[in-house]
Amino acid sequence: QVQLVESGGGLVQPGGSLRPPCTASRSASGSILRFSVMAWYRQPPGKQRELVASITSDGTNYADSVKGRFTISEDNAKDTVDLQMNSLKPEDTAVYYCYGRRLAFGYWGQGTQVTVSP
Repeated sequence: QVQLVESGGGLVQPGGSLRPPCTASRSASGSILRFSVMAWYRQPPGKQRELVASITSDGTNYADSVKGRFTISEDNAKDTVDLQMNSLKPEDTAVYYCYGRRLAFGYWGQGTQVTVSP
């Protein structure tokens, strides 16, 4: 069963940084699962879920609201997909979800809360 697990959320002051990782479960034989698309989404309080950043073999893509502040990357040493978030703003407060597409299926993590507040 494919599982994605986020961690590394928390409370941070405006202007601060966080780097939550997303870790995928391995196959039954222990091999690393490969995804054609990995992405981070977020859902602010009372709003719909929105795409924050994605990464494929062709490159990366970012929402306009986070360009220049957030970076999505693959950490091959740890087998994670990380979201480096800098210069955080109160409007970045949301539950952040990891998403992965493998073959014809999409998979979601359970989410991690990020709160930006003084």
